[in-house]
Amino acid sequence: MTTLSPFRTILLVILCTSPCTIWANEAPHTTIIYKYVDENGVLHLSNKSPEEQDQLLYSRSYLVPSEVSSVSSVMLPIPKGLNLKRFAAPPVKNTAALSTRKQSYQLSVQQVAQRWGIDPALLDAVITVESGYNPQALSPKGAQGLMQLMPETAARYGVTDRSDPLANLEGGARYLRDLLLMFKGDVTLALAGYNAGENAVIKAGNRIPAYAETQEYVVKVLEKYRNSVRN
Repeated sequence: MTTLSPFRTILLVILCTSPCTIWANEAPHTTIIYKYVDENGVLHLSNKSPEEQDQLLYSRSYLVPSEVSSVSSVMLPIPKGLNLKRFAAPPVKNTAALSTRKQSYQLSVQQVAQRWGIDPALLDAVITVESGYNPQALSPKGAQGLMQLMPETAARYGVTDRSDPLANLEGGARYLRDLLLMFKGDVTLALAGYNAGENAVIKAGNRIPAYAETQEYVVKVLEKYRNSVRN
């Protein structure tokens, strides 16, 4: 059997039940996400169970807040036009320090991800690449904390203290959720927007902007995300 490229074989359904619709008056509810590999070797995360139960790897229940829109099925291919060899920077190392920091925030990441309808593995990938789970991380451009919030983004989401890890996590997760909704569940564009800003993605014609930093960032986070959902 021919094995497809991992990026082209990962089909993700992110907490979805129908095309993008706001449940303005509904109470929070739960949905079950199933992880399985089909007969073609394609890895799925879906709210629909597999036809054959022996394909199932695990299932998990998530809380979907009432104010969160559902997100339709999306593919995670490698972004077109990107040369992976060009972005062959070493991945974030799973050092003992990183593992310890990640363990400290694991429960918070799970809770915040569920609260805003985001796959915890995606939120984890963003944090890992953004800050290596260092709540004191500060970039040369002024981004700060676990999710490297810029001052204007923090103000937009009511984060008054970017050095507060939980507040920083909450604000970053809400921004990521809004980007997923804005770009109709396209994880690649949402990640590009998180790095470069949504306006840069829109001006680029709803494509990844031609910024080397943003292109490299998207590849890194998708690689981390891919590895997480495959484990």
